[in-house]
Amino acid sequence: MFTRIWNHAKIVLFTVNGVFMENLSNFIQANSLMISAAILIVAYVFIAWEKISKVTVAMIGAAITLMLGLLAQSKGHEAAIDPHYFINFVDFNVIFLLVSMMIIVSIASKSGIFTWIANALLKKTKGHPVKILLVLGFFTAIASAFLDNVTTVILVVPITFLVAKYLDINPIPYLITEILASNIGGTATLIGDPPNIIIGSKAGFTFMTFLMELTDIVLLILVVTLFILWLCFRKDLVAAKDKMEAVAHLDNSKTITDKALAIRSGVVLALVILGFILHDVIHIESHVIALAGASFLMIFESPKRVLNGVEWNTIFFFIGLFIIIGGFEASGGIKVMAEWILDVTKGNESAAAMLILWASGILSGIVDNIPYTATMAPLIYQIQLVEGAQYAHPLWWCLSLGACLGGNMTIIGAAANVIVSETAAAHGKPIPFMKYLKYGALITFVSLVMSSIYIYFRFLIHAGH
Repeated sequence: MFTRIWNHAKIVLFTVNGVFMENLSNFIQANSLMISAAILIVAYVFIAWEKISKVTVAMIGAAITLMLGLLAQSKGHEAAIDPHYFINFVDFNVIFLLVSMMIIVSIASKSGIFTWIANALLKKTKGHPVKILLVLGFFTAIASAFLDNVTTVILVVPITFLVAKYLDINPIPYLITEILASNIGGTATLIGDPPNIIIGSKAGFTFMTFLMELTDIVLLILVVTLFILWLCFRKDLVAAKDKMEAVAHLDNSKTITDKALAIRSGVVLALVILGFILHDVIHIESHVIALAGASFLMIFESPKRVLNGVEWNTIFFFIGLFIIIGGFEASGGIKVMAEWILDVTKGNESAAAMLILWASGILSGIVDNIPYTATMAPLIYQIQLVEGAQYAHPLWWCLSLGACLGGNMTIIGAAANVIVSETAAAHGKPIPFMKYLKYGALITFVSLVMSSIYIYFRFLIHAGH
């Protein structure tokens, strides 16, 4: 009897569970856009709030997206549990490029080569505070273009504190300059700033495409920025003569700790960058070139030690973010936003370009520019599918300029900003949010105005829109 009752109970339970799961599935399917949008917005809020690790936020959001089957809204229930379908939403071009470049830079930095370069540049200034500001600004911008802005500030900031100590001057003007220069310089190339890596992967732009389209305006913005900063900080850029002589005679002979490693990693880094530049000739993707360079260097290193130098937090942040954005895209959210932009701008290319540029600049200053770009890139791609590649071409550059330059607006606008801020606080020289905002907002506004003029005359004036 008990067996029969138990069997009946199991049938009832399975039936109720089946009905409940079916109703839940139907509810999720009917409200997939609202649910996926809510996950995305909540993730953004928590990332901006910074009380919980952004990696944790991204992974939780990804887990919820997967559990609710939001990636499978247009493909059927089977896709929700298909791993091959799941990985389609993770852009491994971006992941492999980031990991490979982190490995190359991590190995190269152990030789002391980057510190040697920075010291050599500082010695050329003979300890003059204004010259040091300009040299650090230009060096940071150029290094950020060919490495990445995070790596660059990690290498430059310790040198800055050393110089400030020798000269007995306030390091804050130099740190603010380095933040701004790193984000400006990183705008110029495919690998300079994570938003560009995302854009390059989605739009199919090469390393040379970025250089040809953005180098002119980036250099101009950098020069104007350094001039403005000199005007703002000129009263602080003063040092005693004896202190200046001390910096001018910095001993740089023992900076390179491993000459063989310096040569090996320097050659590999140069070849990788050359491979990026020659993409249109050799037809090998950037992430493959970087992976080959990283793999070669790892032959001579301990894999465990090298992989410890990879910023895995950043990598998993990207993976989680790609899944969250994928859920929003699969639910039709990207398509709706694209249609809204086209509707608001009435198909006017110039209006769409300016809307994307300024929205990107402002929003990237409020939230991290990485999740913002990860959201916008599929949107512009959707516009490209509707209006064509020619129409969308300037929009990609508006997104790049807006997202990268907008990261300068606040101290939390980009990863490089946060790293410099945290390092400064650890040295007893915190950069107050509002103090930075004065300079960051000014430079961002000037940069966006200059970018608007550039975009119009380079891409839009001939379009007749």
